[in-house]
Amino acid sequence: MSIRWSAERYDQLESAARRGKRVALVRRGTEYIVIAVAVRSEDSMESLIGRLPMTGEELAFVLNDLESFQVLE
Repeated sequence: MSIRWSAERYDQLESAARRGKRVALVRRGTEYIVIAVAVRSEDSMESLIGRLPMTGEELAFVLNDLESFQVLE
């Protein structure tokens, strides 16, 4: 498993999840804006759990699959 994100960037996601911040992220060329819910580790894969604002649906985004992300204020 390669480490793609620095500890500082990982901390930004964890903080966003604790505070329920919006996160803009790009995965496979598609941009998503989600409300961060949690950062979880499962089967040695770290994922951001985010809730879609319009539907409330929760999606899991494997961190190694993300092209970019930014925590929004």
